[in-house]
Amino acid sequence: MLHVRSIWNGAISFGLVSIPIKLVNATEHHSISFRQIHTEDGGRIRYRKVCELEDREVTQSEIGKAYEDADGSVVPITDEDLAHLPIPTAKTIEIVAFVPGDRIDPLQMDAAYYLAAGGAQAAKPYTLLREALKRSNKVAVAKFALRGKERLGMLRVVGDAIAMHGLLWPDEVRAPEGVAPDAKVTVNDKELDLADALMDTLGEIDLEDLHDEYREAVEEVVAAKAAGEAPPEAPRPAAGGKVLDLMAALEKSVKAAKESRGEPQEKAGTETGGEAGGEAGTETGAETGAETGAETEEEADAEVTRLSAREATRATPKETGGKKSTSAAKKTAAAKETPAKSARGTKKTAAARSTAEKTAARSASAKGGAKKTAAKKAAPRKRSA
Repeated sequence: MLHVRSIWNGAISFGLVSIPIKLVNATEHHSISFRQIHTEDGGRIRYRKVCELEDREVTQSEIGKAYEDADGSVVPITDEDLAHLPIPTAKTIEIVAFVPGDRIDPLQMDAAYYLAAGGAQAAKPYTLLREALKRSNKVAVAKFALRGKERLGMLRVVGDAIAMHGLLWPDEVRAPEGVAPDAKVTVNDKELDLADALMDTLGEIDLEDLHDEYREAVEEVVAAKAAGEAPPEAPRPAAGGKVLDLMAALEKSVKAAKESRGEPQEKAGTETGGEAGGEAGTETGAETGAETGAETEEEADAEVTRLSAREATRATPKETGGKKSTSAAKKTAAAKETPAKSARGTKKTAAARSTAEKTAARSASAKGGAKKTAAKKAAPRKRSA
């Protein structure tokens, strides 16, 4: 922070306490800037400051400021005139009140600044004000003068520093008259339920994960042209269309949001025997698919189920022979096959036991024969010795 150039030096007036501070910008812009050129030869286009009376270009040191009156007369104003304005906020951020943060309308928010302590002597009163703001859970409303005008500001704690947001004066914020739709519109509970489901699906996000994709695309174009390559082609815009059914649009939005997050999707139709159903229905799983039946598109649009309920009833039917069968068909087939499977299982078990007994008998006989043969071979050797 000490390496950032201050744009204003002064003090915070906190009752009878004066805190020397330096004002530095709290934000920066990363947008890509372009130069104006002459398209025929690439020459830079520059603006020259010319005096109308002498018709000649003048230097910056020759330029001052003035106020033009309604009749066209000009009143010169110097920096010294502005430095001695008869207001207490010329070099002071004057705290006028402490209020809850929610009292400040975000529409009034303007540029943001950090207030840096102006030297070692400012450390103690600076820390005092910071800790007082923390403990009170309030923000300070202040007045200060910057760039030739008095402004309103809001002081709050950010980390271990005090930040100040410039505020517009209340009369600079326009009323939202004529902005809302003139037509009277009624929103029903089912539409609100789907909107809630969409909000829940989108969830929250860490603002640190957001970035300027437009700037990145411009950088790619600049890099490609600098390398003598063709700039990347823009992706085709998504196919648009007139939204005729708000409910259908909300349902598709929920589905698209879940797909983008890699969440498992619900299938839109309840299929019977693998052939019936469609996108407009709600699949209720292998246990209730046959009993529920296929819904028509009109019924699906009219019925709204909260996201949690839909997920609780979701199940994926198994496939048989390339087609999805219902639980009723599976249960019937299983009931028919049970006696036959039992009979086949009994026969196989008996056959396995018989085979095992025969194998054991052959093994025992083979072992006995081997012992007799060994005994016969051993006897003649003893007699010859």
